[in-house]
Formats: sequence, C-alpha cells, structure tokens
Amino acid sequence: MFPEEIKNKMVEMGEPGFRGDQIFNWVSKGVDSFEEMANMPKSLRKELGEVFELTKNEILARQVSSDGTVKYAMKLHDGRIIESVLMKYHHGYSICISTQVGCRMKCSFCASTIGGLERNLTAGEMMGQVLAAQKDRGIRISNIVLMGSGEPFDNYDNVMRFIRLAHEEKGLGISLRSITVSTSGIVPGIYKLAEENLPVTLAVSLHCPDDESRSRIMPVNKKYNIDELIRACRTYVEKTGRRITFEYALMKGINDDIESFKKTAKLLKRLNCHVNIIGYNRVEERDFATSERAAQEKFKEFLEGRGITASIRRTLGEDIDAACGQLRNSLKTNI
Repeated sequence: MFPEEIKNKMVEMGEPGFRGDQIFNWVSKGVDSFEEMANMPKSLRKELGEVFELTKNEILARQVSSDGTVKYAMKLHDGRIIESVLMKYHHGYSICISTQVGCRMKCSFCASTIGGLERNLTAGEMMGQVLAAQKDRGIRISNIVLMGSGEPFDNYDNVMRFIRLAHEEKGLGISLRSITVSTSGIVPGIYKLAEENLPVTLAVSLHCPDDESRSRIMPVNKKYNIDELIRACRTYVEKTGRRITFEYALMKGINDDIESFKKTAKLLKRLNCHVNIIGYNRVEERDFATSERAAQEKFKEFLEGRGITASIRRTLGEDIDAACGQLRNSLKTNI
C-alpha cells in the first residue's frame, strides 16, 4: 500500500493520518510484525494485526558465487518459490527481481519459462524481494532490474505499482533512473510505458535481427514482429527522450555470424540505443552454446564502427546459475 492509502485507512479507524507514514516507513524497513513498530501504541499494534496482513518473502536458500553475487530462493505466502539475484558493483548494490512465478513467453534459450507460468506477482511480492535481500545482507539497494523470471509487461499493472512504490520517498526512495524494466517485445506495453512519465530504463530482448531467426527462438515475435517492435521503440524514444537498451545474447551458430551483425546494425541505425552484448549462459535443458569472447568483441567493434554504442556485459553468478536466462524455481515445495 502507498502511504496515502494507509493514511486514509488510519483515519477510517479513528487514528491520526500521520500514522500512515509511520507504518509505511516501518514496512519499508522490512519489519516482520506489527509488534516491531515501536512508535505505535500497543493497542494500535494489536488492531493493525487484526485489520491488515503483513506478509513477507521467506528466504529458503541462498547461494553465494565466487564473485560475491548472491542468489536467493524465496517462498511466497502461498508456498510458491521465486528466485532473485543480488549483485555488487562499484556504484552500489543492484538486485534482479522476478515479476511472475515462471513465465509463458516460451523463449527457447531461457530457463525461466521451462515450467510455464504459474501466476503473477503482486507489487508487494516484488517489493518483498528487495526488502528480504536488504535485511539479509544489512545493505541498501540502489538499483533494481526487472529481469528475473517472468515478462514484466505480462503483469503490467502490478509492475507499474511496484515501480512507484520503490520510488516513494517515504520508503526506499530509489531513483526511477536506477530502475530497469526488461521486455521480450510486448509492443503494447512499450507504448503504454511511453505514456507513464516514468524515466526508467527500458531494455528490450532482441537476440536476433530478422523475423525468421527471432521467431524460431522467441515465439513472441510471431505476434509482434521486428518491424512492429522497432516502430514502438522509436516512438518510445521520441516520446520520452530516453535511450533504449537492446539485449543481445550471442549463441554459437544462431546469431553470431557477420550477416546477423550487419542486419542488427541496419535495424538499429539512427535509433538512440545501446546494445548490451551478453555471452549466452548455459541452461541444462537447452541445446545452445555461448559464442567465444572473440565473437563478442567482434560484434562490439562492428556496431561501434557504425555509430551504435555497445558493451559486453560482465557475467555475474554463472557458477550458481544466477546469470541472465538462468533463473527458475530450482526448489520444489508442496503448495
């Protein structure tokens, strides 16, 4: 709930409105119970427990990579499990969160979609991933990427609510420019986000520059083809003035040849964008292999030679299956 929503409820209960801000502040610190809200009268704490439900994501397991990355398996209130990844950079801590339990996009190279979609996450369950990781490590997270399990635009309303909650100055106060939303190419979502007046970073999973090859590995392309996708991206840039990031995972024999490089450069010509080149991260059930580092360097050099900015993403957490495309429900419990 937003502070204003809690305030209104407090007034309904005969309490002063400022209690709403106090409660929101406590919840944003990740308290486990109303009893921990020390500046509240005992009688109110008891009443809050009767009126509201204070849920949290329970950390079932954590794995720490050799590079310091932490992967969490978190249990939701209904027993379902999601994964989140905490990463440390020179500029601070960043967390990759899930937006759904599973995913229905069926991208053939990704682990998150193997079991299909179970359900959407609420804004509170997304926030719970941030709060649980902060509390577990005793740190403050300054960057959020919505790139875990799930397609954010397939859960649009809850994702927008989460972004606004994360930005709320009375809570986490995370800059909107420090939040990245990733999509596999849900075109209506791109148009809607352009109207939200939220200066977040939009990341689009491209991976292939032509319809034939992209449709083969990303079924979403059959509904929203590359022409439609790029048209939406150009509109987004014009409307928001924000640069788009295109994710491109290099897979051996799939999209790492010179023709793919040429098509990508032509496709993105004169579009305010950045290409994030990713070494494909192995998924046990998938028959894909990553391209050599030399191919990644060649692609970067090729794009930059044609005026398109590009970088090679540093792979974090690969030894614990926490890298891009590897998140899934790796633990099973009875629901």
